[in-house]
Amino acid sequence: MRTNRNVAFALLLLGSAVLGGCGGADVNQHVSTVSQGKELEDLKRALEQGAIDQSEYDKLQKKILQRGY
Repeated sequence: MRTNRNVAFALLLLGSAVLGGCGGADVNQHVSTVSQGKELEDLKRALEQGAIDQSEYDKLQKKILQRGY
């Protein structure tokens, strides 16, 4: 009876160690409450107000459109 309890405990520890290693990889998630259209409008406004130049605008616009959110 004691041996069964020790085996069960050892399996529990082993299972915890194995599962503890799951999910250790880097995860890149993007959560946004801003629509793609709003981002593009804000980007256009930044260009018009001189906050960014045309090359920065083009680069960022492409990045927003490639994300597809």
